Order: sequence, then structure tokens, then C-alpha cells
Amino acid sequence: MPTRSTASMLPTTIVIGAGPAGLTAAYHLSARGFPVTVLESDPAYVGGISRTVHFKGFHFDIGGHRFFSKSDRIEALWREILPNDFLERLRSSRILYNGRFFAYPLKPMQALFDLGVFESVRCVLSYAYARLRPIRNPRSFEEWVTNEFGSRLYQIFFKTYTEKVWGMSCADISADWAAQRIQGVSLFSAVMSALKPAGFGTGGTIKSLISTFRYPRLGPGMLWDACAAAVRARGGALVMGRTVVDLRYRDDLNDWEVGHVGPDGERETLVADHVISSAPLREIAQSLSPAPSETLTTAAQQLGYRDFLTVALVLTDRQRFADNWIYVHDSSVKVARIQNFNAWSPEMVPDPTLTCYGLEYFCFEGDGLWTSTDAELVERATTELVQLGLADRADVLDGCVVRQKKAYPVYDDAYAHSVQTIRDELAQRFPNLHLVGRNGMHKYNNQDHSMMTALLTAENIVAGRALHDPWRVNEDAEFHEESGASGERLVPQRVR
Repeated sequence: MPTRSTASMLPTTIVIGAGPAGLTAAYHLSARGFPVTVLESDPAYVGGISRTVHFKGFHFDIGGHRFFSKSDRIEALWREILPNDFLERLRSSRILYNGRFFAYPLKPMQALFDLGVFESVRCVLSYAYARLRPIRNPRSFEEWVTNEFGSRLYQIFFKTYTEKVWGMSCADISADWAAQRIQGVSLFSAVMSALKPAGFGTGGTIKSLISTFRYPRLGPGMLWDACAAAVRARGGALVMGRTVVDLRYRDDLNDWEVGHVGPDGERETLVADHVISSAPLREIAQSLSPAPSETLTTAAQQLGYRDFLTVALVLTDRQRFADNWIYVHDSSVKVARIQNFNAWSPEMVPDPTLTCYGLEYFCFEGDGLWTSTDAELVERATTELVQLGLADRADVLDGCVVRQKKAYPVYDDAYAHSVQTIRDELAQRFPNLHLVGRNGMHKYNNQDHSMMTALLTAENIVAGRALHDPWRVNEDAEFHEESGASGERLVPQRVR
């Protein structure tokens, strides 16, 4: 097991987590000859939520991961790590509602035509009513969207999917989030475009609505496997199946003892000058020694997460849909989104007569979905796929389940204050503990955003001083940390 280097005068670093952020930091440090050790709790896979799982020759993602960034540095880094294995893919996704597919982004005339005359009239009338009789001072997501688009369009294109993803009633989600979110991205921007005349409010390309993207031919895990191999080739260490259990700061030496355990429960210790953590902020804050203040401990306990599971089904390919993924706006099923991995890359499916769908369920660790057995979840996914008209039961040949804890940090009323409280105390007491990535910073980031926070952190360590503030990285400002933008990707807050 690697320990702190005594032969080198360069500072040593332990990286917690081999996801996009952790591996990016290790890649940069190892490229410059800095001693680095990565500890990853998964015994088999690197890549974190961006890993690619293998099942009987099939490859599938934990969600779908497009490779597109506004940062030239991140684009160049992807090409450097995986120079010859990216495919150029057309983006294709639709909404499934009431047995019909709707283009996403929505096309106004097509959407109205597909809804039918009666439903279209209802949408227009409810929109007119909302404009004539708006809810005064809307407090909830439901009230705000109803004011803007009418109750019928809210029911069709907003309510069901939002509640599946976040596990909250739209009546409990703050109107502030709706007002901000609908201005910029995803389904909401598509609906806005569908309701406005052509040319109204046009601007730059919205990142989530790009028409093409690049994708590794065997899934995103292919890139992170290559990244891990490069770290090892440069002398860095990557230790799998190791879970960090405690972080002890030695003030007299200004370094860290990092305790970690393997599957057998045996504890080992590593020593390093710096620790870079992409692990969940709540867990890291609670594992520190000397013990943090009661204020920090309370703040850490208040941080929440939304969990996620994928049921991958292997089917006879009847070509029921050719999209990369579809959004399921049907309250009678729990599945929220369905990935078609054959459409991401044909190489992910070993038999051309078969296909692989990934049915995605958003949940909380410990709830009924999360605690269901794999067999129960495969049966649920099969039943829902048949109910949606996307397969016959006889087509489903096999399946497996992957659970992803803490996939989405939750932004509730307390989160911003809690994160700031933790940051302030860590900066004062533990200046050589660096937080990066989605869970490490409790920020709802994309993959490239997480990578940039790690890259800037690694550059600070190489320079021996704080050249950058990774907390100011902003995905919509070319990742320029001096942009002054907030860097926040918006997620819902409860009504206050």
C-alpha cells in the first residue's frame, strides 16, 4: 500500500473518489510528477456516476452522459485522454405522453396537432384563463407555471416528470426555482419556445438542447478507464474497494492521516500533505478529526441527497423507438426516463438483433423502490415498459439493477447556509483539504463542470498557492472562475 513519499520534495496528495473530478485531479497531478494516490470505494468500476456497467457483454450508463462542453480546456482534455474512440452522435430525445411521442425540444404546431383538437383547445383556454385570472403572488412551482402556461399545459408537460425526479409535490417546490429554471434549460425552455412566436427571445444555444454531441464508443467508462490507466502509468496509485472512514489532521505537521477500509473491514492508513475529496460533503464533514464544531456537524447533517437506480433490460430489438432517451410523462408508472443504449453507440450492444434499455427511477435510499429486490425491480420495469407500449413481455430476455446513492445533491431551504458554514470552518482549520465535484461541493454539476473544479484545484497544488477559486467555476460562463457568476445549477427548493 503506498504511503507518503520521503524521496520526493513534492507534496503528496490523496484523492478520495475515482469519479470524473477525482480522476481529473489525479491525472493532472501525475502528469506533472506529483505523488498521488486515489482511493475508490467501488471494487470494480471507476468513473463514479459516469461509469459504464458491463452485463453479459452489454454496456450501459448510469443515466446518459453526453460529451459537450463550453470549455476548450475540458474538450481538449477529453481528446487527450481518449484520442481515437469518440463517436459523433445526433441528439434525439422525445417526451412520451398519453401514448404519443412529442419532439423535444417541443415543436409548437406538431405538439398541438399531436394533442388533438379537443386537448389543444383545452390548453389554449386554460392558458387564456391563467393570463386573465392569474394567481396573485405565486409561491409554489405549481402556481407559477400555471400562471405562465395555464393549468392544462402544466399538467401535461411539467407536473409528472418534475415530481418523479425530485420526490416532491410541485405544490411544495418554490416558485423562485420555477422562475429561474424556466428561463434557461431543459424541458422548460422547450415549452417556452413552443408557446412563443418564432424569433421571440432567441439567444445562445442552450447546453442541454444541443443537436450533436460526442460519446465514447463503449460508453463514458471507457474514458475513465483510460484516465485511470494513465494515472497508473505515470506512477500514481489507484486503490479500488477502499472506503475512507476517517480523516485526521496533524496540525504540528500540517498533513493528513487518512483511514480507509476494504471489503474485509481491515483498516489501513495513508499519510499525505493534501487531500482532495469528491466524496459526499456530509460524510467527509462527519469523518474529520480533530472533531469539527457542533455548528459544522449540524450543518452537515442537514445536507440531503436524491438517489437513483437504473434497471437495464435486454430485449429483442423491435425498434419501438430510436431516440437516445425518452422522458416519461405518465403518472401511472414510476419510471421517469428510458435510455436506449443502442442509440448511444451500437458497440454497447453485442448482438445486432438485441437492444438494451435503461429504465431510470429516482428515489430515496431506504424507500420502497430502493429496498425492492433486483427481481422485483426487473419485473416492475418489464411491466411498465409493456404498459407504455414500448415492448412485448416476450421481448424482455434479461435484466439487472444498478443503484446509485447520492446521485443528486438536494437544494432545500437550509442547503446554502449549511454548505457555506462547512466551507468557512474547513478553510480556517484545514486549508489543505480540497473539495471538488458534484458531491464533494454539494453542487448539482455536470461532468465537465466537476472536472474543471478538480483541474483548478490540482493547479493550485502544483503552484503551491491559490491561483484559482474552484467554487466560482460556472458551467454557463466558459468555466471562468473570475466571471463573477454564481456557478449554481438550479434545483428545486421547498416553499417557505
